Amino acid sequence: MPKSNQRASELTTCDRCGANVRAHGKFNPGPNKPDPELDDIKVEYHPHSQIPSTVHHFSEFTCSRMTEDTVPRNNSPWEPFRTRLDFEIAEIALEAAMTKDQTNRLLDLMHRSASGNDKFTLQNHNEVRSLWDIALQHYTRFQNDTVSVPFDSEVHEFEMHYRPLWDWGLDLLRDKYLVPHFVFDAQCLSKFDRERFVRFIDEPWTADAFWNAQSQLPSDAKPLAFILYADKSKLSSFGTQKGYPIIVRIANLPVHICNNNTALGGGRVVGWLPIIVENQEHVKKKNYVDFKNAVWHTHSNTGYWFECGDGIQCHLWPVILILSADYEEQCIMALIHGLKGKFPCPVCLVPQDEQSILATHELCTRCQSEDVLCTARSKPSEKEKELHLKAFLLQNVENVFSRVVHVNVHRALSFDRLHTNEEGLWGDHLWKEVKFWISDLGHDAAVKLDKNFDGLPRWPDLTHFLSVIAVDFTDGTMIVFAAQDIFTSSRCKLGHLLLRCIRYYVEFDIYASLEVHTEHTIAAGRLAVQKFSEIMAEYIAQSQPETLKNWNFPKKHLVSHIFDDIISKGATRNYSTKPNEKMHGSLRKIYLQCTNFKNIASQILHYDEWLLTSTSMHTELDELDEYYKRNTCDPETNEVLDLDDTGEPESTNTIHAHLGSRQGNHSFSDIMLSHRTDRAFTNFRMKLNGFLNNFLPQHNIPLPDGRCIITVFHFLRVNYESIVDWRLHRDLLQCNPKFYGSPRYDCVIVKTADKPFFARLVYMFSCLIGSTDFPLALIQPYDVGIASSRRRRDNNMGLWRVRAKPRISSEIISVQLIIRGAALANDPETDGDYFVIHTVDTDMFLRVKALQDQPST
Repeated sequence: MPKSNQRASELTTCDRCGANVRAHGKFNPGPNKPDPELDDIKVEYHPHSQIPSTVHHFSEFTCSRMTEDTVPRNNSPWEPFRTRLDFEIAEIALEAAMTKDQTNRLLDLMHRSASGNDKFTLQNHNEVRSLWDIALQHYTRFQNDTVSVPFDSEVHEFEMHYRPLWDWGLDLLRDKYLVPHFVFDAQCLSKFDRERFVRFIDEPWTADAFWNAQSQLPSDAKPLAFILYADKSKLSSFGTQKGYPIIVRIANLPVHICNNNTALGGGRVVGWLPIIVENQEHVKKKNYVDFKNAVWHTHSNTGYWFECGDGIQCHLWPVILILSADYEEQCIMALIHGLKGKFPCPVCLVPQDEQSILATHELCTRCQSEDVLCTARSKPSEKEKELHLKAFLLQNVENVFSRVVHVNVHRALSFDRLHTNEEGLWGDHLWKEVKFWISDLGHDAAVKLDKNFDGLPRWPDLTHFLSVIAVDFTDGTMIVFAAQDIFTSSRCKLGHLLLRCIRYYVEFDIYASLEVHTEHTIAAGRLAVQKFSEIMAEYIAQSQPETLKNWNFPKKHLVSHIFDDIISKGATRNYSTKPNEKMHGSLRKIYLQCTNFKNIASQILHYDEWLLTSTSMHTELDELDEYYKRNTCDPETNEVLDLDDTGEPESTNTIHAHLGSRQGNHSFSDIMLSHRTDRAFTNFRMKLNGFLNNFLPQHNIPLPDGRCIITVFHFLRVNYESIVDWRLHRDLLQCNPKFYGSPRYDCVIVKTADKPFFARLVYMFSCLIGSTDFPLALIQPYDVGIASSRRRRDNNMGLWRVRAKPRISSEIISVQLIIRGAALANDPETDGDYFVIHTVDTDMFLRVKALQDQPST
């Protein structure tokens, strides 16, 4: 991303400001500049911005402008509804997709029961509809045009519904509360690691494509960057009725706003493509395929000065930065033949028979595609045209994206984790290979796999299956833990080799999912892809005689583009298809509950317009309520609330560790009696006294001269800073003998002066000494040393083993020493040994990788 673009495709340390930052040397701040501190953030802006580089302390850094504390934008945001009550009742009817009869019955009930200060005036369903139609005039409406495409000596016409993309973007920029979150200038961010500033990438404007796009614009222009998604969706239960929505998001907005489907600034349907009914007479003919693609591609090359909602004028320039779609749609967008073409990748020119091999290939370019099409169309005969296009596997259709300046469709197409990895490489291929070898081993292996899966600990988003072998699922992160004692090298050599492949698949997929990337994580991710490809090549060569599996398919190849896309467009969540796929559900609901099943596009899109209007009005109502709530008194105590910077009462969310689910006070005799069979409570009182005798003097707290009051708790909330995105995350941990009918004692990572260790919670309590409560925990450490030979065997599968101390060796610690929660999977082969499930989230993944990278002792 430097000025000259010569390093635009490489991730390197930022040095646009001069020689102060060296690629591998120490940082020299230069004369009269203070030395940077650890974790300081350096921001280098695009030269067109004319903003000088800045260095911020980590605690002060923020990526967006602060919103001023102003009065609400609208004192009566419920208009054109006559009262707030009218709007809120109409909103409920809209969200619930009530029929006309249901709406009228609801309104009749409201009139019969209405009382109080707010008036309810709505009379019937037709009035509600008319008010929604008045309200939606504030936003860009859908339009429809007729698309004419010739085929087989006839001109076929299709109705195309669309909301003008540019006008929709300007709608967002008019919102004075949303516009402070927009970022128009590309940035290069880096974090100081004591020696140099290390570049990191997260949002699109921190990556190369945004920087390069701004470089191609006039110096006073700002890119308004769009993310487009398109895919067909089944609307009816049996799939006979389909929709083809185009969904747009704004890449200038932070991902937590951009990927939100329920708030203003999130994804929005801006188009509804016609679906061509398959004609069996022509379905396999090349001209018919070109005809279908032409319908997709038929339908501004200058900037535009616009005054945003904050009163600042910007010279905006539309940029299609990202195209998000599954493989089939990407082929349509790129106008290539796809799966059976000679060059099936929409990004590069990989030959069809080399897709299973990790290698670098020439990239497709916009100019190349346009030149091929132009040359083909100059040929005198249809046969010569077809032969020329066939050599490059392109369609005889002009690409709609060629009409937009500065757009290279092949660069805009982005890696799709959902369909390529989760549902594709894992769900359609690797998981089926696992089931093949389980079946080969027999019934006992299947039973053991089910048992191992069921034995995994309970943890958020960790799915358990009653019979995993009979289920198709998309999350392959747990299979190594469940199958490592089944696919041993002695029992099933090829199954063991497959498990090693899956180990590296899981690794590069987690690296790909990181919310923030540094040059180190990108290098590690590339290495994981390389290792996966190498071991897969070995597995393919040895297993094909038995499995007869063909691994030459696009999704095997597409993983080679993951980290190039991250460098170019930021973290994969910026172009994930998941938020867009979720919108298909709401469109299906509208179809089933709010249409008459005829001419559905206009009905669905009209209802979607109402939902957008409702969302905006509700946001303004929330702002109004928040404004009036500030500086108010507690309704129970009549005292002024102690508000933090957000205007909300201070909460325990800012406390590192907080005990909850209070069980009452207990005496030492009560504790010993109720846990008399648990050796972890042996000498409990002496352990507590020993802990307090050390802990209290270290913190300049006098030793108690009387008894302490012990209060037992079953719940612990831990707030911790993720080492991935450096934001605050939260673990909710249990230490409960009967959590939903079963005992649950979660595990944790404990901080020490040397290095952290894993432990299991045994008992959580607070100790009241004088007027001070000390939150404590009795833990069973899992820090017994592991032999280096055992470590090497575990590392072969990417596992990190921990071993429990005897229960009698329990310890008491302050809960403030707990770094975060952890999930441990029992090793069925060795009693007392566990594997840390490092795949539960990205933070735990990097923490365990750091442990594995330490030299063995």
